[in-house]
Amino acid sequence: MQKVAQRRYLKEFSLAMAAYIIVLLISITLIGISPHSAWWRIPLALAPVVPVIFIMIAYMRFLSRIDELQRRIQFEALAFGFGSTAILTFSYGFLELVGFPHISWLFVWPLMATLWGIGGAVVSRRYR
Repeated sequence: MQKVAQRRYLKEFSLAMAAYIIVLLISITLIGISPHSAWWRIPLALAPVVPVIFIMIAYMRFLSRIDELQRRIQFEALAFGFGSTAILTFSYGFLELVGFPHISWLFVWPLMATLWGIGGAVVSRRYR
C-alpha cells in the first residue's frame, strides 16, 4: 500500500506542480506587459495560488493513504519545518528593525520546505 500511495502522490503532485510552473510563467509574463494601473494584475498575481491549492490537496490525500508510522514521520518533519521556520523568520523580523535588509515573504515557503525536508531526513533515520 505504501508504494501505491507514493506513486499516486507523485503523480498528483507532479501534475499540480507542472500546472503551477505554467501558470506562474504565464502570470509573470502577462503582469510584465500589462499597464501598472490595470485591474487584472491582481488576479494575475494570485493565479499561481490555485495550483498550489491542488499541491496541498495532493499532500493531504497522501497523508490519508499512508500508515501510522509514515504519518508520524511526516507530522514530526512538518513540526520541525514549521517550528524552525517560525523561529528563523521571527528572529529575522527583529533583525530588520536594526537595519538588516527586508526579505520578501516569497522566501518563507522555500525555507519551510527545505527545513521540512531536513526534518523528514532526521526523523526517518530515527525510526530505522
